[in-house]
Amino acid sequence: MGIERFEDIESWKEARELVREIYEVFKNLRDYGFKDQIQRAAVSIMSNIAEGFDRGTNKEFIQFLVVARGSLSEVRSLLYTALDLNYIDERAFSELFQRCIKIANLINGFIRYLKSSHKN
Repeated sequence: MGIERFEDIESWKEARELVREIYEVFKNLRDYGFKDQIQRAAVSIMSNIAEGFDRGTNKEFIQFLVVARGSLSEVRSLLYTALDLNYIDERAFSELFQRCIKIANLINGFIRYLKSSHKN
């Protein structure tokens, strides 16, 4: 059985969980500019996966997955800032960072799969 809805995509499911975790970890942060930036970047990951899924061609889908991967890198970079400014502790950093790595691996694998299939 193939993927029929974007909700079936593993990287989207993991990105959804990352969004939930980001919102939870930073819910009491008073640096509203930082909080808004990391939340928007996280939401962008799952949104681009979903939007790309319905674009109709693998080429377009891959473009959106690359954008999602870029937003993921932004989240990872912002996590270093959060750690350096003591907004999060080492444990929270590690958990969020590892989820980012998992999502990156899923997206990269999906891009490889799409490049090798024939719906271009």
